[in-house]
Amino acid sequence: MMPTTLDELASTGLASLAEDDPELHAALVAEHGRQAGTLSLVASCSPVDPSVLVAQSSIAVNVTAEGYPGRRYHAGCAVVDGIERLAIERAEQAFGARYVNVQPHSATTANYAVLSALLDPGDTLLGMSLEDGGHLTHGSPAAYAGRYFNAVGYGLDADGLIDYDRVRSIAHLHRPRVIVCGATAYPRTVDFGRFREIADEVNAYLVADISHTAGLVVAGLHPSPIDHAHITTTCTHKQLFGPRGGLIMSGVDHDRPAPRGKGTLGTFLQRSVFPYFQGAPALNAIAAKARALSMALTDEFEATARRIVHVARALAAGMADRGFPVVSGGTDNHIVLVDLSAHGITGLVAELALEDCGIVVNKNRVPGDTTPALVTSGMRLGTNGAARRGMGPAQAAACADVIAAVLTAVRPRGSREYDLPDTVRRAARARVAELCAAFPVPGYPVPDAARRMAA
Repeated sequence: MMPTTLDELASTGLASLAEDDPELHAALVAEHGRQAGTLSLVASCSPVDPSVLVAQSSIAVNVTAEGYPGRRYHAGCAVVDGIERLAIERAEQAFGARYVNVQPHSATTANYAVLSALLDPGDTLLGMSLEDGGHLTHGSPAAYAGRYFNAVGYGLDADGLIDYDRVRSIAHLHRPRVIVCGATAYPRTVDFGRFREIADEVNAYLVADISHTAGLVVAGLHPSPIDHAHITTTCTHKQLFGPRGGLIMSGVDHDRPAPRGKGTLGTFLQRSVFPYFQGAPALNAIAAKARALSMALTDEFEATARRIVHVARALAAGMADRGFPVVSGGTDNHIVLVDLSAHGITGLVAELALEDCGIVVNKNRVPGDTTPALVTSGMRLGTNGAARRGMGPAQAAACADVIAAVLTAVRPRGSREYDLPDTVRRAARARVAELCAAFPVPGYPVPDAARRMAA
């Protein structure tokens, strides 16, 4: 391929960074090496394609473009208007949506833009409680949604599943104006149809947050909420393998009357994002979203989504077979929530010990957890990154072997300190290095340090 001015711009920028800011350059090089040589099983992130990185770092960042395509408050937006339209069209195609807003800077921003538009301060919001797997933005008292609205929570039954009858009872008791479904640590399928029935019974808006299942929805491996929920939100960096950002979407309800007589729901959502909740969009991030959404429409993406599910199921079975109970008994998506309480290990110690061995997970509370949120009695595993590397069920079993070996050998000393035999640590690091070398992140160069470690 012939060099272009964009190639020259990227090359010049990298050379300038290395020469003029060696400290920052070295940190970025080190982070590249860390990602290449460690196995990330964190459910909230995934490696993007190099073309997405290029779009994210593109010259679209130089444009200020408050407003929407064709209706900007600034001149010079004709080209970026086309970029935003591309992102919208691709999201509509991927999700079957009839309305899409690609401007939210994150799923948190998307959720708050929606909630702040639909609710007045003090109105009742019903969402899954944080302790049972909900997100901070769904009504946690530690966050904005739980402080400005009358937030009420629903939870899980004894089997770790959403208790829909209980959700219905709570909804009829509190008569919320908005019900949020979706979660951040729920490993099972969400029945959006049942949630919509409950919302209609109490005349509430249903908002579905699918940040952890968006890729499976696109691939047809999880039910879609688009025509069940009034509004659907998602981030773009977890299962869509895109930049950090958010989407707001609507299906058959997009042209229904908006609250308080403010046009249709679609036009109302436009104003909810800008000017009500955000200023100018990040056009470089929107370009990266457009690229990621284009890739989400491919057969390769569907194959990755299938690996996500197969790896998660194998990992859940592997952890259970090795004596580590999995909340709800398994998984339908990419999340495996492991209960560590019977082993006398906190999620924090598990997180630290596994990171010491080259495996990155996150501590997470489990149903009925009484430990602080920064300690927890469980850990959350996610398989997006492993599937992106091309791993399958056999590698999931190998991961379960390593994780179980480390957690069986670790001996906690307080909330953060622990002992781990060097033999276990060395064996775990070697196995992780083998897996990472055999399944590198597609399109990413393998650093020399990672090659030496694998050798």
